[in-house]
Amino acid sequence: MLTGIEEVDWASLGHAYGPADDVPELLRGLASADPAERETALDGMYGAVHHQGDVYDSTLACIPFLLELVADPAVEDRGCIVELLTSIGGIELDDDEELDELDPADEEFIPAANYAMAAAAIAAGADVFLGLVSDPDPEVRLAAPCALASLHPEPARVLTLLRERLTVERDTEVRLALVAAVGRIALRHASLRTETVDWLGWLARAAQDPGLRLAALAQRARCAPADIPDDIVPWVTGLLEEIRTSALGPVAPGTERAATPTLIGQVRELLEEHAAGRPAPWTEELLRTLHAALDDRVDDRIALILAQLRSPDWGQRSDAIWLCGGLIRIWRGRYEEIVRLVGAQLDDPEPRLREAATSFLERLFELGAPAADALATRLAVGPAAGAGTGRGSGRGSGGDVGGSGQGGFVGRSGRDGALLALARAGDTRAVPLLARALEEREVRRELLYATDGLGPSAAMLAPLLRRRLAEVELDERLYDRAAPLLYALAAVRGSQAVPEVLRVLRGAPSNRRDWVRESALRTLAAFGPAAQEAVPDMRGLLTADSATVATTAARALWAAEGDLGEVLTALERWLRPGVSGADWCSAAQALGEIGPAAASTAPALGPGLASRDLWVRVRSAAALWRVSGDAAAALPVLLAAWEENRHARVDVAECLAEMGPAASEAQLVILTELTRRRRHNAREGASGSHDIHLDEKLLTVCRAALARMERGAV
Repeated sequence: MLTGIEEVDWASLGHAYGPADDVPELLRGLASADPAERETALDGMYGAVHHQGDVYDSTLACIPFLLELVADPAVEDRGCIVELLTSIGGIELDDDEELDELDPADEEFIPAANYAMAAAAIAAGADVFLGLVSDPDPEVRLAAPCALASLHPEPARVLTLLRERLTVERDTEVRLALVAAVGRIALRHASLRTETVDWLGWLARAAQDPGLRLAALAQRARCAPADIPDDIVPWVTGLLEEIRTSALGPVAPGTERAATPTLIGQVRELLEEHAAGRPAPWTEELLRTLHAALDDRVDDRIALILAQLRSPDWGQRSDAIWLCGGLIRIWRGRYEEIVRLVGAQLDDPEPRLREAATSFLERLFELGAPAADALATRLAVGPAAGAGTGRGSGRGSGGDVGGSGQGGFVGRSGRDGALLALARAGDTRAVPLLARALEEREVRRELLYATDGLGPSAAMLAPLLRRRLAEVELDERLYDRAAPLLYALAAVRGSQAVPEVLRVLRGAPSNRRDWVRESALRTLAAFGPAAQEAVPDMRGLLTADSATVATTAARALWAAEGDLGEVLTALERWLRPGVSGADWCSAAQALGEIGPAAASTAPALGPGLASRDLWVRVRSAAALWRVSGDAAAALPVLLAAWEENRHARVDVAECLAEMGPAASEAQLVILTELTRRRRHNAREGASGSHDIHLDEKLLTVCRAALARMERGAV
């Protein structure tokens, strides 16, 4: 085994962490009789030799040995090696992609040719995968179809083999993998697509197993998204019900493996935990495939999720929540009923379902309002009866830990998540619960940043926030501890905390001093005239070297005294040639907040309208309108930025709403945005915690802008 491994000069080759002289040990580890050693070796292969999908010269040198291991039936866990080879050889470069992705002088340079050579090397030996579809090991049979579909150079031959194998395979998950591989071939090879789509359509109706029919339907939708049948929702929900009723009964426990301190081991344990107690966990991936194919058919996707949320199977309800997370993040729609039903899951005995519901609701902000009653009810009760005995809990899932003794949600993290969702929804029932949280030793920082949507009722939090700020040590961690408290004090207008804010402002250590000062000054600015005591400190920081500190000091001084005096001079200092874009933006924003009283600075803002920096143009145009009312100069700049950068749209829309009739020529732009189904900031495969909130804010501001424009036109 591994013949010739010593003949390779591994030390002259490299991987993610330097010379590859450790690779022979990793390859031998893959063939070890010890499961922990095999898993550790696999972790090393992904961590160094195939780090984040990269292909190094050492990766290429490994391919013959990996193929040899796959072909040896004495080697255990060969399915994992098949998956590794599929990943190494499955990266497809576009025809127009440059041969070299990076500058060869870059230390991280990896020739794109490596990926092509890896694919060619594995394709040359891909016949080894043909025999694996009938291997005695189901894990090998599970991995083989995707490898064949991705790497074998004869797709028609593979397609025939996969379809034939489906007639004799009895393992459910392997059968699903066979169907998925058929779909993959159809997507990659247009010449085979029509016949494959027809076959998938036939299988979706003819197969006896409802899981197989659902898999065929999902792959058919993936391969022919323009030809998805109109009755897709009742069809899929009927199949899910068949799967649920046919899978009733005890679930066979999985094979226990010793834990290893590796990333691979952690991922395996998480997947095992997710599937524990579920008779058909594979439906989640099938539905994910189907939802991806449905894409912008939002109403159909909502109907599917609603049906799942009403299922007696907690696993289907959990899947629905995770699927809806991806839907609501990308697409606008009517989600009230979904949110209400997700809220109903907070009372379910299964802890994983409650966790999924809480995690989903945290990100909704104002869209979470339909679940507010469920959140408030759940937060009001003590630890639930039967905590720790959720249905189907497997190793690691457990029950929630006991309550904190304050009558909150079961488990600290669950309670904080539910409270965060309630506060972000703007529900004032969160206020007394936030007060309780502020009495605890540690407070989740996001809770403090959620105070700004709770209105006047949140004023009762000011004394508690003040006390906590007074307890913060003036050390190197000051910013991390004080910034959330300062934000919350500004939100609740807790001006009685001026002495405590000044203590932080004056005592900021060298580490992130400017950040601390800016946060403290923002809070003082929110206090307005009540911050008179801090005027000398504000005035002293007008000449700070940091633009953010100096401009925030100017805003705070204006709010406290209402006297422009030194304020405009301090701000115009940052509206000069050579100033960085970020510093210019800080000054322009401050002037915009001052408004018409700063009209004399309009000429200084003018050059910013022609800046190469989009954000300088946006901030300058908005400030120019706010100080001078010059819509003729500002509006073209704002509309150009709207088209150039979608992430500028919230700021632009806010200014258009203020302009009202003066921005009437932007009416079509606003109407177009309001009719779009896709969120303006949607990103495939990535998301931020505030993305949904920012898009909903854009819609709200656009409606307000349109209403003002229409009233002006009457």
